[in-house]
Amino acid sequence: MRSPIYCDNRKTLSYPDVRRFIRDAFVASIEESYPNPDIIAGVATGGIAIGALVAEAMNLPFIYVRSEPKKHGLGNQVEGVLEPGKKVVVIEDLISTGSSSLNAVQALREQNADVIGMVAIFTYGFEKAKKNFIDAHCALQTLSNYDALLAQAVQSNYINSTQHSTLANWKSSPEQWSEQFTAAIK
Repeated sequence: MRSPIYCDNRKTLSYPDVRRFIRDAFVASIEESYPNPDIIAGVATGGIAIGALVAEAMNLPFIYVRSEPKKHGLGNQVEGVLEPGKKVVVIEDLISTGSSSLNAVQALREQNADVIGMVAIFTYGFEKAKKNFIDAHCALQTLSNYDALLAQAVQSNYINSTQHSTLANWKSSPEQWSEQFTAAIK
């Protein structure tokens, strides 16, 4: 899906104060929404670094989940030690439709993990994602979202009213916007 905006949360790792803020916000969210997890799991690749920081801050084991099983070696999709029945909180950087995030949840469940929820830095807030998480019976908490991003961008004069209109229209119908954009560049 094409879009007029890209939220690159990986850049946050380059700023120690920002990454500590995100780590601490994740810890607070987990403690409030998913008490007493046994393991923190990061979704490859965006959730690995911040997930490891969260696990360290909470003094918990860390594992990560690949998008698919490795083609060589042990062929693992879930990397690290995961005992059956352990309560897992999944860390992700960004939620668009939720497909890749929920693929990780499914891989953990196939290893008999008790996935108690997911925490992400950011969500676009698409209805499709909301439905996907409900259908997968996976609770989701996010630190921020698209509407808050647009509001802050307007308030700080980072974008003008025309840009805001374009970005708001895209969110209301991303598939249609993507088709129009693709047709326009051909």
